[in-house]
Amino acid sequence: MSSGRGAAAKAATTGAPRLLVSAAHKSSGKTTVTLGLAAAWAAQGLAVQCFKKGPDYIDPMWLALASGRPCYNLDPHLSDAAAIEERVRRSAAGADLALIEGNKGLYDGLALDGSNSNAALARLLGAPVVLVLDARGMTRGIAPLVLGYQAFDRNIKIGGVILNRVGGARHESKLRAVLEHYTDVPVLGAVAEDARLALAERHLGLVPCVEHDSATAWVAEVARAIASQVDLGRVRALAQAPAEAATATATTTASWPADDRAAGTPTQPPLRIGIARDRAFGFYYPDDLEALAAGGAELVFIDTLADQRLPVLDGLFIGGGFPETCAEALEDNPALRTALREAIEGGLPTYAECGGLMLLARSIRWHDRSSEMVGVIPADAVMHARPVGRGYVQLAETGAMPWPASDAAVPLPGKVRAHEFHYASLEGLPPGQRFAWRVERGHGIDGRHDGLVLHNLLASFSHLRHGAGVRWVDRFLAQVRRVREARRAGEAFKARETGEARATCAARSAYDDARERGRKASVSDARATRRAAAARGEGGKSHEPLDADTAAGSAPAAQDNARPTPVGAAPSAHGRLRLVSSARAPAGARTRVRA
Repeated sequence: MSSGRGAAAKAATTGAPRLLVSAAHKSSGKTTVTLGLAAAWAAQGLAVQCFKKGPDYIDPMWLALASGRPCYNLDPHLSDAAAIEERVRRSAAGADLALIEGNKGLYDGLALDGSNSNAALARLLGAPVVLVLDARGMTRGIAPLVLGYQAFDRNIKIGGVILNRVGGARHESKLRAVLEHYTDVPVLGAVAEDARLALAERHLGLVPCVEHDSATAWVAEVARAIASQVDLGRVRALAQAPAEAATATATTTASWPADDRAAGTPTQPPLRIGIARDRAFGFYYPDDLEALAAGGAELVFIDTLADQRLPVLDGLFIGGGFPETCAEALEDNPALRTALREAIEGGLPTYAECGGLMLLARSIRWHDRSSEMVGVIPADAVMHARPVGRGYVQLAETGAMPWPASDAAVPLPGKVRAHEFHYASLEGLPPGQRFAWRVERGHGIDGRHDGLVLHNLLASFSHLRHGAGVRWVDRFLAQVRRVREARRAGEAFKARETGEARATCAARSAYDDARERGRKASVSDARATRRAAAARGEGGKSHEPLDADTAAGSAPAAQDNARPTPVGAAPSAHGRLRLVSSARAPAGARTRVRA
């Protein structure tokens, strides 16, 4: 363990040593070998920071599980060289090793000149390469394969090979003998064919670890197999620390934000952003989630399969995943589907990518079965046997884009680079819809547009990367903040109106109460006075009982004046009887009445 701490201390000052694992072609087993290496080193107490080349979500999930740390994507097509170097430097700070898994073959890439290939990435990062070779059916032919890979680009250091899917001890010995005789590339290990190490694949690649019933146990088994068949010490010894000049250049020129927190607004309350994360949805770049948090968001994770209602949210992000494999479970949660529909139609700012778009459609149709979904989008997601859209896309923003310009001092790109990989199409969408982007390369929703805009929702098949110059997080949070401020302003105005209305009502009620008390007092006084006067002048009997009108307070003065005036009483100016004298008047005497 002491050697691990020493390596970590050195890495903190010079940068973690780097190593790239690649292959001659895809499906050679490099993901299994890479996660086995990461898990085996992690079991030894080493801090292994994993990276994955290209646009991928599933492999990074497995690598994160194996290493115990988030795995970050490095994409030369979406990010510039300085941003990639900066991402590796920042994420691997303090780690013992930066382990990078390539995609496809070592020299494969989108560009003819190989500028976005695995080899170019290795050259950029100064990382030696370990080749994983699928050795099935090969013996002597493995030598020209390795020699050709060496000769194709002499600037790439192939530090060794790991033979995979070896047929047995005899097969292994032949392969070792051929490579030792014809090449100077060492064999670092030979992994025998073993069905237990195979990871199931389906239409989008490997099955995600969140859907694997015993993912942690399987990773541990792979780690044991790799540790027993690969020389971990020799492999690790190949890793090379980055050149100081390259690190210094990246620090000063990277287009990645020097500090993502600069995009935030720490003086404002955090924005509560819901993140759908469960077996159905898990396609998120960790640096995008970190950018959301750094921009002032509190991330609130939602299980679309189990949660019955939405928490209090200011915004919602539904990433990609496999809603088609969980369609029945999603359909069996009508409470959350209703809550989502009501919230989005009520104006909740929402960003949905690929699988998230499918969730918000009317239904998902797959294998002749249709499952009801949220229904915000008036169309159906239909799965096909072959990909509808696959690869990198280029988008041009339209005037329908609901996200305001970013507050960050970064100009908005004229063209947006992103990626897509979907077997679904959106069918039955009515004409006249608004879209945030025109598709210049790729497919999107209909081959011409992507980014459907409804209410405060933006839903697309394309996946964005915040750190790839798009800075979508800043713009989405700006929309969320704007909607929240407008809502709060509306609530404050309504509260003022309600308060004023209540105050008016209270004043009117107080006035009516006072008036009623005065009326009742007048009636009561009239009764008392009439009874007193009647008792003195008529032997305790009143001329007549108070009628209903008088009891109700209607025209008391007119009624009193129409009746005989009792002796010793006079009508007052307010219609009340007022005693003149308490002495009884003699018979026949004139009774004087005071006006």
